[in-house]
Amino acid sequence: VQLQASGGGSVQAGESLRLSCAASGALFAIRAMAWYRQAPGKQRELVASLSNSGTRHYADSVKGRFTVSRDASTNTTFLQMNSLKPEDTAVYYCKAETRFTVVTDHYEYDYWGQGTLVTVSS
Repeated sequence: VQLQASGGGSVQAGESLRLSCAASGALFAIRAMAWYRQAPGKQRELVASLSNSGTRHYADSVKGRFTVSRDASTNTTFLQMNSLKPEDTAVYYCKAETRFTVVTDHYEYDYWGQGTLVTVSS
């Protein structure tokens, strides 16, 4: 699975950005997509996830401001970020959670896209 993230940039506090993550390759194996972020000097953290069944999960810090969605026709996952705050500044990564089945054996792998930088100034 290959992931191509895009959409980062520099904005003022209160503005919006939409990140995109285009997936290709073994799409049949993808079970869920997720967005993570890593701020300077901090650990990578989960921001939002979307399972194939439509279940969404958000970090408390972004609830009500960020929305994760998917366009199945283009195999693209989006992260709509509204009311951005300076603390949202980070490199954002998309991740595909996959599961491959060989006969009766299951193999799970995570694939990461390259990061896209989001900078929010006050």
